[in-house]
Amino acid sequence: MNKSKKYFAVTVYILFMVFVLAGCTRRDPELGIGPVDKVEINATIDENMVAKGKQIFESKCLSCHKIDEKFVGPSLRGVTERRKPEWIMNQILNPEEMTKKDEVAKRLFHEYNMTQMTFQNVTQDDARAILEYFRKLDSEK
Repeated sequence: MNKSKKYFAVTVYILFMVFVLAGCTRRDPELGIGPVDKVEINATIDENMVAKGKQIFESKCLSCHKIDEKFVGPSLRGVTERRKPEWIMNQILNPEEMTKKDEVAKRLFHEYNMTQMTFQNVTQDDARAILEYFRKLDSEK
């Protein structure tokens, strides 16, 4: 085999491996885009976390989101039934990138008059507490 054929074969092999590896590491689109790729959900709701999540939600999110009605952003009642926990947390923690790259977030962005959800300077623990608050609300239907 001459040198150019070897070079071509090696290049094709490398490109093939890059695509294979990229496919193996692709995230589930239902998880959203951001730092959260796995959330441990207990069968029982953590009431301490609910209280913390409610306080954070009321201080940082309530100006744009209502629980039972559309406002600046969507109603949040039932969000834990519509979205995976990882998606919810990634939307809270990474709203701008979600709006640019996640199909559901893009659709919501357009549906709500292109109003960009802003990052509210919350930690992953804060986002998890907000998620627990949503779980509590959704369990009370």
